[in-house]
Amino acid sequence: MMDVGRHPNIKLLAYSEVEEVTGYIGNFHIKVRRKARYVDEEACTACEECVKVCPEIRPDEHQLGFATRKAIYIPFAQAVPAAYLINMEDCLGNNPIACGKCAEVCDPKCINFDQQDEFVEFDVGVAITATGMDVYDPTILDEYHYTKYENVITSWEYEILTGPGYVTKGELLRATDRKLPKSIAFIQCVGSRSEKRGNPYCSNICCMNTIKDTLYLKDHHPEMECVVFYMDIRAFGKGYEDLYKRSKARGVKYIRGIPGDVVEDPKTKNLIVTVENTTTGKIERHEFEMVVLSVGVIPRPETEQIQRALTLSKTPDGFLMESHYQLNPIDAPTGGVFLAGCCESPKDIKSSVIQASGAAGRAETLLSAGKVKVEAITSTIIPDLCKSCGICADACPYGSITVDIKAKTPAIVVDAACKGCGTCGAECRFGAITMKHFTDNQILAMIDAMLEEKPEEKICAFACNWCSYAGADLAGLSRMQYPPNSRLIRTMCSGRVDEKFIWHAFKKGAPVVLVSGCHFVDCHYIDANRWTQKRVEKIWNQMERKGIRPERLQLEWCSAAEAVKWTKVMHAVEEIRKAVTKDEIEETKKILSAE
Repeated sequence: MMDVGRHPNIKLLAYSEVEEVTGYIGNFHIKVRRKARYVDEEACTACEECVKVCPEIRPDEHQLGFATRKAIYIPFAQAVPAAYLINMEDCLGNNPIACGKCAEVCDPKCINFDQQDEFVEFDVGVAITATGMDVYDPTILDEYHYTKYENVITSWEYEILTGPGYVTKGELLRATDRKLPKSIAFIQCVGSRSEKRGNPYCSNICCMNTIKDTLYLKDHHPEMECVVFYMDIRAFGKGYEDLYKRSKARGVKYIRGIPGDVVEDPKTKNLIVTVENTTTGKIERHEFEMVVLSVGVIPRPETEQIQRALTLSKTPDGFLMESHYQLNPIDAPTGGVFLAGCCESPKDIKSSVIQASGAAGRAETLLSAGKVKVEAITSTIIPDLCKSCGICADACPYGSITVDIKAKTPAIVVDAACKGCGTCGAECRFGAITMKHFTDNQILAMIDAMLEEKPEEKICAFACNWCSYAGADLAGLSRMQYPPNSRLIRTMCSGRVDEKFIWHAFKKGAPVVLVSGCHFVDCHYIDANRWTQKRVEKIWNQMERKGIRPERLQLEWCSAAEAVKWTKVMHAVEEIRKAVTKDEIEETKKILSAE
């Protein structure tokens, strides 16, 4: 970070927040709020005289409350810039000035109680998101009594207690008696791999972090008893298995089983851990002087703000979604935005460095090219048909369409920002938007072709390119059986499925129509499938009013990995098709033809 702060070509905006991002790839406009530090960072020499006279003492957030700080402080050692800031929620010296001692002793006169937040705006070509991660709060897991027993700590607190630059100077001490524990237990997967409480995903780093911690303890305190309670040890990286073996060779005991209860001895303050050893199948009780909860990781709260500003997608676990898990793991779905580190998924330092290097390389490639190649599937406005209603602009998940409703000027599509999802084309009621290579006439022609012969035997299915179509493809590659009478029409997104496509299929005699796409939180086009949901619900209501069974139109969400689900869905749809009689199909055609 110090190298970044000193680099002549890098402008570091510390203690700042991104307020707004507009524009598109190659032409982003960023608005940043620089929070008031109340200290001139250029003039401050970090002499510490202000800290000595400050009367306000508060818990140090960086040291998790194990140490204290003053109202004027440097957030952590080696922070960049090396200048103090004042937390006005703690300070006595603002509006009115009741203290002002720090300003009195400051020789450079760099303290200004009247300083205000300021906004900085600038243009950039690309953006790299690296918001990092946070740790899971185990308070709700009452079986571990984290907030009740002082000798139950988290793995993050363990790092603070064993860090040489922190309050205990690297000595691991019990909170109850300030003594070195003779025995210590590590409980894995706290807040991870749990469907009911916590998060269902693996946090990736916890196993190796615990192995590292046990080796550290054995190096400094060979006589200390260390026991690890685990679900599975996931030592998958280079050299990780060797570290795991070294830990066991040093005497660390590994018990396969997650404790169900931790109880404190009121006299000794020791902790009795009850666990089912799944290797032996027996219930065991162990006594320790300290318990460390190996907590999982979660997305930082700020990630949501960045997601909205850059119109990014999120996965079900709350982390930012990459463009493609295997083929494009660094790019975000929004062009010109790249992901680095744990904002994309939990990962260790090595993986974060690799991804960050890749993001820098992708950004450099894009900036040096000067031009951007876009896929030839973008939307095109037909000005003569456009009514300037603005619905297309509202539907576009990337904000690539602009329209002046008051001036009644036709909508304009920025090709560099358009990703070709087609949602705008499906929402336009005036036929003013054409999707290149996925035009209305092309899709209608496919419907005509599939239902030309024996339509009563066919399943008409619309499948999203990135998820449900890929899931169907995986089912085929995996030799899974599903009805051969299904006919798939590939669209880039389920948001492209226009109402008229569905009605046209029913007019042509389709017994059942399936619209399928990504799961709500997995949409490759951010939130385009929400428009699909609204559209299908509208058609269901219309079908009911017309006397057509709504169940003949099915809506399903299926990911690229859910080949099994795809086969189940298709078998279920086939059962619905079998229940549709020829008379019902003919009646539907009459109802729709009469309109």
